Amino acid sequence: MSRDARWKALLELLVERGRLDVEEAAAELAVSAATIRRDFDQLAEQQMLVRTRGGAVVHGVSYELPLRYKTARHASEKQRIAKAVADLVAPGEAVGLTGGTTTTEVARALAVRSDLAAGSPALTVVTNALNIANELAVRPQFKIVVTGGVARAQSYELIGPLADGVLGQITLDVAVLGVVALDVVHGAAAHDEAEAAINRLLCERAERVVVAADSSKLGRRAFARICAAETVDTLVTDAAVDEHTVRRFEEAGVGVVTV
Repeated sequence: MSRDARWKALLELLVERGRLDVEEAAAELAVSAATIRRDFDQLAEQQMLVRTRGGAVVHGVSYELPLRYKTARHASEKQRIAKAVADLVAPGEAVGLTGGTTTTEVARALAVRSDLAAGSPALTVVTNALNIANELAVRPQFKIVVTGGVARAQSYELIGPLADGVLGQITLDVAVLGVVALDVVHGAAAHDEAEAAINRLLCERAERVVVAADSSKLGRRAFARICAAETVDTLVTDAAVDEHTVRRFEEAGVGVVTV
């Protein structure tokens, strides 16, 4: 296992459990305890974790794993969700994409659609996510609009009043949201309040709102609210979602697509 893959795995385990012991991590990843100690020390230097005697802990209960360190957990579900979301977009529409691993997969699914291979433009994509803009900018048939703002390292998203200025001047056919949590009572949410504010504005500028979220995100709460559940027109999730959760969202007026 490469160092990069090992670090990603360690950080994922740490976010899940809140605390990791050296011996425990070494056994999980089938490497030596000395290797794990060295990894913990180097990650602590980057302020990715807090070193403790015999192990490491996360910085706090609301710790958010930076996008570049997120592994392919739920990868197959996210790819299926992304394709289903992309299929909801019609040629020529203006689409807003927030940042995140699932919305990045949506951008990739849009990029390979054969009916979007040509046009002037085939699609207009508005995003505050630098990585999504970078991936789609090589598609000459797509018109890419990037909001202004200050880059947030964890998600590659642009946030702040400069982004507000751009979004206040446009309208969208559909906004596709990646969320940390989606609950019928508490709505869609993110870890960061500035990120949530930009995502909320994308929703307000769109005729319809689609949330792309695997089932692990449903029924959960997070710090910063994006919008009420009733604001969401369609939720696209994986087939592992339970029937009770689906029924509650549908009763709130949300169309649910499972893949």
